[in-house]
Amino acid sequence: MKIKYLASLAAIALLSTGVFIACATPESPKDNAASTTTTTATKPDPCAAKKADPCAAKSASAASIGAPLAQKLQGKPVVVDVYASWCSACKNIAPTVADLKKEYEGKVEFVVLDVSDKSTTAAAEAKAQELGLSKFLAENKTQTGSLTIVDPATGKILAQHRNNADKMAYTKVLDAALKK
Repeated sequence: MKIKYLASLAAIALLSTGVFIACATPESPKDNAASTTTTTATKPDPCAAKKADPCAAKSASAASIGAPLAQKLQGKPVVVDVYASWCSACKNIAPTVADLKKEYEGKVEFVVLDVSDKSTTAAAEAKAQELGLSKFLAENKTQTGSLTIVDPATGKILAQHRNNADKMAYTKVLDAALKK
């Protein structure tokens, strides 16, 4: 647990450094299509995380995906599913994802990035490139069984959970995003 926490802190620190560098040097529109800006996330309450979902990812509410997502998905909230056919967590959350797709059909976009094998990963990378999620996929392709909710208007990550089959954890965030 400590190693995972320290690794998360190191990743946040590295990503934060990237924001300062990105802010110092203007990007061309071509470079911006595949870029990701990230800011530091607030430290979650460890007790609440253990009670709600021991496998849930740390809060990433201040993280950002990028502008191309908003342009491609017409301002709808986006649920990004990092999926693999061999992943037990993916199988665990599959009924929840299916329910969410039915409940939010036409209101929320669902993007599945399948990293099951080399060919599906290549297709997922192409899809991620098109949507401006390249860095997100590169950073999260080993996090199969994770669902990330993104506000495409701002590019901010609203919630990120791993192996969390609790539908309410997602509907609360999605309902709030749809009210904006």
